[in-house]
Amino acid sequence: MEMSDAIVDQRDTADRREFGWRTVFYGFLRSRRRDLRRDVDAEVLFLDWHHPWLFFLAVGTMIFSCLDAFMTLQLIDRGMYEVNPVMRAILGQGTTAFAVSKMAMTGTSILMLVFLAKAKFMNRVRAGLFLTIFFSLYACLVCYEFVYLIRDM
Repeated sequence: MEMSDAIVDQRDTADRREFGWRTVFYGFLRSRRRDLRRDVDAEVLFLDWHHPWLFFLAVGTMIFSCLDAFMTLQLIDRGMYEVNPVMRAILGQGTTAFAVSKMAMTGTSILMLVFLAKAKFMNRVRAGLFLTIFFSLYACLVCYEFVYLIRDM
């Protein structure tokens, strides 16, 4: 017991590792867990590296969500109403609550889908496919709202 206490006391208290932008870029470019480690691993759900397509879908969906929030507020000012009952109730609390809750819900959902991108839903469909579906639906919604904004001008 005394020997282990002596070893612990000899350690340097300062941690040599530093976290900065270099660490982020190095980890992004040279991630270690891209593939299976063993053949017996049937499905690896959590890797250090995700396909760049997931990054594109995640960022694109978040941008579309921001555009949707902005255009929704513009359309409501022009006499339209929010169809989603949950967002309509939040919109009753004010535009700031609407925007913050929309970004928080969308961002949390995107993070979960990217984290679980390799998982299979009902043992058939990879969760990453849902990110593609949400991206496509948001693109259609933003185009729909844009047409109504242009038509109203």
